[in-house]
Amino acid sequence: MSVRVQAWGVIAALLADTDPAGAAVRQRLSNSLDENPGVPERALLEYLLETRRSDANTLEALETTSYMRLTPPALPPQFAKQLDAIRSMSRISALLDNQMLMTAFQPIYGLERKTVVGVEALSRFVSDDGAAAELWFAEAAAVGLGANLEFSALGSAAAAARDLPENLYVSLNISPTSCMDPRLPELFDHIELPLHRVVLELTEDIPEEEYLQFLSAINPLREKGLRIALDDTHPGAGALSRMIHLRPDFLKVGRNVIGDVDKDGLQRALASCLVDFTDQVGITLVAEGIETVGELKVLTELGISAGQGYLLGRPSVRPMDWASWNTRLDMDGLERHLAAPGESPGASQGKESS
Repeated sequence: MSVRVQAWGVIAALLADTDPAGAAVRQRLSNSLDENPGVPERALLEYLLETRRSDANTLEALETTSYMRLTPPALPPQFAKQLDAIRSMSRISALLDNQMLMTAFQPIYGLERKTVVGVEALSRFVSDDGAAAELWFAEAAAVGLGANLEFSALGSAAAAARDLPENLYVSLNISPTSCMDPRLPELFDHIELPLHRVVLELTEDIPEEEYLQFLSAINPLREKGLRIALDDTHPGAGALSRMIHLRPDFLKVGRNVIGDVDKDGLQRALASCLVDFTDQVGITLVAEGIETVGELKVLTELGISAGQGYLLGRPSVRPMDWASWNTRLDMDGLERHLAAPGESPGASQGKESS
């Protein structure tokens, strides 16, 4: 049963109450429903807040409970769980209604020519609690609003991409489930970002039972120029087999492959094997999380096609930063800039979070 259906059930029971003492509050609940059509969980949340304020013991419990959970001890566990879900849905709905999200872009450099070839779009949320983007998406998915939030993020990224140089591709993070949503082709019909500049970077593995449905949904868009990127976070022979059948345009590898590639022979051998593999099947290999000049030099020597990381450019929401990415990458200049007496270049660089 969905959270929204559960909210309607709770509201119906509350409005059916005939206790005269609660008549005024029930009337305000009814008015709130009129003010929030189609969003019963928000009206219910306001009602619960108001009624709980009148009970001093409940208020004290609320103030000392982590994240202000609206679940007094006397409530049955199942009801408490429903209220938690309603609270999450209200938070996500408010975020979507108020468009409290921005897009940061991080440059992706072609390592052979040392120039920017694309960007990855990363969501940044305007929230009081400072929650990380992945927490917002996880909370939205838990209450059935994951796709709504993903499409809001895609729309925000597409709008921001108008300020990017037209020669750059834009990598957009998306779940396989949202790829199968009929809203995806509709989105591309209404944004100014042409399909040949769009790369969909899958954030999760494709479930075996949904693989054919995924291909059926995504292939018509690929025929119009859309490209697909996978990363190396989905291990196992099954994932490798699906990657071969999907034939993504990009394979992205992270710190588990490229970390200390300039110092570790096994890491270097693994990266070299991946270069050979992707060359043979026609996939562009992208190294994520490049932190040191030494790593950058070795990855370039091995023939890895592209790279991104804090060394090359941090994510930014400022168009003036995006404009500066058209300058040619100067590895020798980076080495001189980062090197300090007694330490190797990049030794103090923090790990990339995106």
